[in-house]
Amino acid sequence: MKYFDFHTHAFTDSLAERALSALADTSGKIPETDGTLNGLKKTMQKNNIDEFMILPVATKPSQQTAINNWACGITGGGVYACGTVHPDSENALEETERIQKLGLCGVKFHSEYQGFLPNEERMFPIYQKISDCGLIAVFHGGYDPFGSPDNIRCTPRRMAEIIGKFPSLTFVLAHLGGIYVWDDTEKYLAGKFDNLYLDISVIASFDIDKKQLFRIIEKHGADKILFGSDCPWDNPSAEIDLINRLDISESDKEKIFYRNAHRLLNIKDI
Repeated sequence: MKYFDFHTHAFTDSLAERALSALADTSGKIPETDGTLNGLKKTMQKNNIDEFMILPVATKPSQQTAINNWACGITGGGVYACGTVHPDSENALEETERIQKLGLCGVKFHSEYQGFLPNEERMFPIYQKISDCGLIAVFHGGYDPFGSPDNIRCTPRRMAEIIGKFPSLTFVLAHLGGIYVWDDTEKYLAGKFDNLYLDISVIASFDIDKKQLFRIIEKHGADKILFGSDCPWDNPSAEIDLINRLDISESDKEKIFYRNAHRLLNIKDI
């Protein structure tokens, strides 16, 4: 089986140790890598994963340019990356255009780290620009132990509002619509939008009910589900095992594990 991990994280070598240590202390989670790109590659190789997506996030407007330059520099050889813009940046629209010119795949948002609600009207011009540039928009969804665990900003209901407003923009919502808000994923998202993909990253470590996972996949369609791990915060083997234990066809497993990612990113299967 081929695999494309659509949800991973890495940091520059100079930042990795400090960033990973701070995040691990906050969450209580033991990371699966040392936070570097080389560390991530080693974990991917151990799991026979040849292709993966890195999703950086600018937590301050001043970070976005440097992060996007770094993301551009690490791509190739099976490594893909999205860029990032901060909602408070005065040049978010221009930076989105630059992300396209850099050859990155899309724009990653994290409401808990970036301090915004996904359905705020101030975000609409940014979403439109992402759509105009032919990029994808990737969102963290639901609970986050590192951000604001008691105040979930990115909920399925809020996402449903904007996904419907921007039908030409492809959205990827992580963690099957949101950690610990899967009931609302079923209610507001599953099967309702042709322009929405759900990734399964890290859900294995949050003990999602297997019957609910099956229901969401069946309702939303296996062709709109993406394999992801959130590595280093989960080992990809956990999500691989989770999907393999579901009573779904081998064809649907192939879609989830890599074919959907290839179609979304216009990668030709070999």
